[in-house]
Amino acid sequence: MNPKFQRMLFSLALLVWAGVLIYFHVSGRISKYLVPDFHPLVMIGGLGLAVVGLFNLLTATQEASCGHDHGPGDTHDHESPDVHPVAAFLILLLPLCIGVAWTKDGFVSIGALTRKGLMDTPADASSLVLSASLPKLTKERIATQHPKNADGYHSFGLMELFFSAGDPEMRELVEGMQVETEGRVIKDPEAAVPTQRRLYRLFITCCAADSRAIPIIVRFKNGVPQVADNTWMKLTGTIRYPDEGEGFVPVLEVDSAAEAPAPPEESFMRSNF
Repeated sequence: MNPKFQRMLFSLALLVWAGVLIYFHVSGRISKYLVPDFHPLVMIGGLGLAVVGLFNLLTATQEASCGHDHGPGDTHDHESPDVHPVAAFLILLLPLCIGVAWTKDGFVSIGALTRKGLMDTPADASSLVLSASLPKLTKERIATQHPKNADGYHSFGLMELFFSAGDPEMRELVEGMQVETEGRVIKDPEAAVPTQRRLYRLFITCCAADSRAIPIIVRFKNGVPQVADNTWMKLTGTIRYPDEGEGFVPVLEVDSAAEAPAPPEESFMRSNF
């Protein structure tokens, strides 16, 4: 292949990668994959690739020395890759384009969520260690830290309900309390009763690859709402911590359920308890 055309082809590959990174940042889709701390790095990386790709494209037709002398009959070529340039170009771009076009920007199947911890209990998640980072509850502070809504239910983050199962003091305090929380509702393949579902949010440290589903069990008293899996819902009910053979697990006995808008960051946030 003509070396000049080959340089142009690889320069275009760089520009496409740059465009994807910049697009994900500008469109906001990056929030589904990375926590905010890393968003500027994506933009900087995209702009850097764009500068390099554009420079290479503009200089692709210029002749340049390879930096050393060639002896008589030396025909070695510095620009012939082991893989055909067109094949290399497709390897660089085809998976990227397919991924950008087809990704759901989230985990939508029960199988994927199960691998991320959907069926885990607080004991599996080492909640005694993680709960140390949560605000400690006392009877004196419960009213201010968890104010009641108009119907008298205390507002709790779903993750706090999950991790509280591993703290005997918190568990004793919260047991039997009327609470309000929200998350995504999904079918429970290990449901003990037909009206049982899982309510979960995703906990992320830096990127979607290390995300973990944090679930609680919810059991509807008045019938299961007819909504699609992964629908965001706000639930109110009574929280219990029965020992169902795998340690104490949080179970919400649901009084009422209503669809809720997804939070601005969807489900990927480190500090959203």
